[in-house]
Amino acid sequence: MQCVLSAACLLSLVACSAPGLWVFEPAGSTPSQGSGAAKADPKAYADKIWDSKVVPTVSEKAVDADALFAALDKDAAAAATQYGAASTSGGAPTFMVKGSGTVKELDDSDPQGPVTVQLKNGTEVRIATGPVLTGTALRDAMGITFGEFTNQIDYQNVGTALNNKAKSEVIAKIDLKSLKGKKLAFEGAFSATSVKQALIVPTALTVS
Repeated sequence: MQCVLSAACLLSLVACSAPGLWVFEPAGSTPSQGSGAAKADPKAYADKIWDSKVVPTVSEKAVDADALFAALDKDAAAAATQYGAASTSGGAPTFMVKGSGTVKELDDSDPQGPVTVQLKNGTEVRIATGPVLTGTALRDAMGITFGEFTNQIDYQNVGTALNNKAKSEVIAKIDLKSLKGKKLAFEGAFSATSVKQALIVPTALTVS
């Protein structure tokens, strides 16, 4: 009987150890769902903050692309300290950026549809246009924390929901096929430790 009980207890602890989904509760306590239990679902959350927080925050706080990418190329650690937001999960820092340049190409063979833009100083940067947008740069740039959501899945999904807003509210309004050779002003966020790794998720795009 003792072995059976021990195995049951072990199974209970293992089941409660999945990060963000369950929290171990002492016997007799009321199960906790975290401080985000009453918060909106990820899509509703993203819809609510896109115009009121995400777009204006990036527009106000974004660093000029020429300066940011020059700093990142010179000393990534120093650039992260000066301009970036540290990752809460140990990943690459997140930066908000804005700038303009000439579109050199659109790689539509890549699911993320990177558009290469040459800045005034000659640096080439990439902007994601989809149909696939990955990462959580917009979420992390806003300082959105895990504690605002019920579990890790919702926290991850709000990053996806914000990427979807970028697709529907920004990228969908641009004629991607006609971009080459045109001037493109952009605002957005990315997570990276080098210029080559940077793939900007846009919050604003203007073609001229």
